Amino acid sequence: MYLSEDFYDRWQHIIDHVEKTNVPVECIDRIVIKLYGDIGPKQKTINVGTLRSNGLDPEEIESVINRTLTDLTHDIRKVDFFLDLEAVADIVQPETEHFLKDL
Repeated sequence: MYLSEDFYDRWQHIIDHVEKTNVPVECIDRIVIKLYGDIGPKQKTINVGTLRSNGLDPEEIESVINRTLTDLTHDIRKVDFFLDLEAVADIVQPETEHFLKDL
């Protein structure tokens, strides 16, 4: 789906103001794990979009995420999820249109 700049901006505004606690793996672009480090902060990035492009299915991607978080559990300072805006729009927009069609 091609997203116009205006459409993208509206979705970005919506996404930025939503608590992201239970995010479907299909909607994640990447995860940045901020770590405590001996010589300053470090980070590890899980590029979910690349894993998806390489053919991993959602269950395999969840396994990679869970394994990484478990392995790093004692060193994690913060976890940031970056969403795939186009994937979110592809899921939500048709449902929104369906609900609004009769208004």
